Amino acid sequence: MIVADTNLVVYLHLPGPHSDLAERVRQADPCWVAPELWRSELRNVLVTCMRRGGLSLEEALGLAVRAEECVATAPIGTSSRRVLELAACSGCTAYDCEFVAMAEALGVPLVTCDQGILRSFPETALKMEHFLGRSTGSNHDSAFA
Repeated sequence: MIVADTNLVVYLHLPGPHSDLAERVRQADPCWVAPELWRSELRNVLVTCMRRGGLSLEEALGLAVRAEECVATAPIGTSSRRVLELAACSGCTAYDCEFVAMAEALGVPLVTCDQGILRSFPETALKMEHFLGRSTGSNHDSAFA
């Protein structure tokens, strides 16, 4: 199991330079979880793509459905205290720290390309490439799938 940040989910579902890596992460560990706010972040990305003319409403809806099928909302919440502590010590947004706090609580890596998160939380956050390099014996927990 991994905590997948919203960018990873976007990379998996929207064609781009990171899509192949995201697909390899999905193959290495198909059990992705995230805090509930990932859905709002995804919707914001989709609306931005629609406004720029890159997606129709129907395409965006289809992507949202596919994304929601592959990411589970973890059955544990994150405490405001922990999120604020992480944000205060790192300079990262509270949104980003929701993902970090969840990964900490579950004892699993947060897979991300966000340089600020990677720099601030090297014990929790992994780049896709680094996750793939260490995932040969990954633990798949179907409780969240």
